Amino acid sequence: MGVPQVTYDDVVAARELLAGVAAQTPVLHSRVLSETIGGPVHLKCENLQRAGSFKIRGAYVRIARLSEEERARGVVAASAGNHAQGVALGSSLLGAKSTVYMPQGAPLPKVEATRAYGADVVFAGHTVDAALQAAREDADRTGAVFIHPFDHPDVVAGQGTVGLEIMEQLPDTGTIVLPIGGGGLAAGVALAVKSLRPGIRVVGVQADRAAAYPESLAAGHPVMVEPTSTMADGIAVGRPGELPFELIHYLVDSVVTVSEEALSKALLLCLERSKLVVEPAGVAGVAALLDRPRAFDPPVVAVLSGGNIDPLLLARLLRHGLAAAGRYLAFRIRLTDRPGALAALLTRLAELGANVLDVVHERVGARLHLEEAEVLLQLETRGPAHCDEVLGALRREGYKLFFS
Repeated sequence: MGVPQVTYDDVVAARELLAGVAAQTPVLHSRVLSETIGGPVHLKCENLQRAGSFKIRGAYVRIARLSEEERARGVVAASAGNHAQGVALGSSLLGAKSTVYMPQGAPLPKVEATRAYGADVVFAGHTVDAALQAAREDADRTGAVFIHPFDHPDVVAGQGTVGLEIMEQLPDTGTIVLPIGGGGLAAGVALAVKSLRPGIRVVGVQADRAAAYPESLAAGHPVMVEPTSTMADGIAVGRPGELPFELIHYLVDSVVTVSEEALSKALLLCLERSKLVVEPAGVAGVAALLDRPRAFDPPVVAVLSGGNIDPLLLARLLRHGLAAAGRYLAFRIRLTDRPGALAALLTRLAELGANVLDVVHERVGARLHLEEAEVLLQLETRGPAHCDEVLGALRREGYKLFFS
């Protein structure tokens, strides 16, 4: 690595700048994850940070270091939500006008929160990369200062303050596991912690539907991948930043990917067992621990990078998480269309201990015979073995089951 654009001293200076602005977020012990990996696991709760994520750290440092003349021109940024809120809040605190470009379909609570912090929101394209291009064009056109979400030394230094806190709160940490999108958080944290303890391991986690880092690291330089639809919108970045990539290439020990099912299981675990609301991108580290329980040297800290999630999306994801954990069943079942048939089925399900969440009863349809009815059932169960028990009992009793 050549002369670094960000140093440990920059991270320390960023922390001084953030005093009274960013909270020192707690680290909470997770018994269930500790039992899963066979050693202590703590959660670094940046979901409880001001504005709901770690992004205020880097955004505030970047804007605070602008000259008065630059701040007077205003700032412009692009984000799916968390950087947007960080820039909007940081700008408001520092007296600068802000405009934030967001992709179409950005979560409504993130949009409304960004506006509430004082930013003008403009929608552009359907991806973070498209919004970034629009923001850059705005900066070129208006003279506003572009605040990149991850590819700037001040932003990386600000995010690195998470690592300083972890080292103070849990100095014996063996491994830090954290989400990677563009790479600002992972780069800053790795720089901070390895400056203090070179032997500590740092592992980045990406959604496998938006994983630019594995290909980029293999190629030796940032490459563009086309992110597909992922629930982890906060880390769905198509191309790593140049500066974060350089630091991650040298300082991060490995980058792994996780599935949508793993993300939903992790989100459910954080909510049920730790009583923490975390967005899908924020649970990527937890998902990796669940996927690879023996791959990480304890004590482990998993960084929960954000908690800004649409309640409607949360409801869908919880159901997805229940299904991934084998605690949710959805299927169609054919019945003889006679009085009492549906009541008998529901009574039998109750006897089997299944909780009926929803029932749709169809008596007329092209695929049904005259004497048939079809019921679409959604059930909550106690786990995979209970699912097998319920389905097996229904089949033995002559019910016709269909899954789609």
